[in-house]
Amino acid sequence: MTTAPTASRARSIAWIGLMIVGLFFLFAPISDLIGTHAHGLPGDHDGTFRKLAGTPFTDIKSAAPGTAHYISTLEYGYALHELTFGLLFLAVVIFAFRRGQRWAWFASWAPLIAAVGYTATFGAHDSTLLVRSLIADIALPVLLVISAPAFFRRGKAA
Repeated sequence: MTTAPTASRARSIAWIGLMIVGLFFLFAPISDLIGTHAHGLPGDHDGTFRKLAGTPFTDIKSAAPGTAHYISTLEYGYALHELTFGLLFLAVVIFAFRRGQRWAWFASWAPLIAAVGYTATFGAHDSTLLVRSLIADIALPVLLVISAPAFFRRGKAA
């Protein structure tokens, strides 16, 4: 007969999962920066662009190069913001969350805003992106709920 994992074991399992999510939060914007540099638009954003603009990005690059340049600039900025928050998330998880600091548990919910926002803005228009984005949307709260007992045991200091 197996026993339920202890709170600290659950926190360790959640920590590993959050590290994986955090690495995804780094991989995605780096991939977007590479795609934007090579093509003006990340490859995984092309379906959403095509659906919303009614034309492929390559057509916009030919017909309206100034508009295409503006879109590429926005993509760079967006990816750099994502990368920044991914690095901050990993720093919180690697150091404070791992040490069991309660504030880190609360702070680890913040990326859910960006993750759900990405699902609503990009994933809603592209089924492949929808599936990918739901991974973080689901994994982040599940992992944080699993770890909650370790952060909120009776007598645990704030």
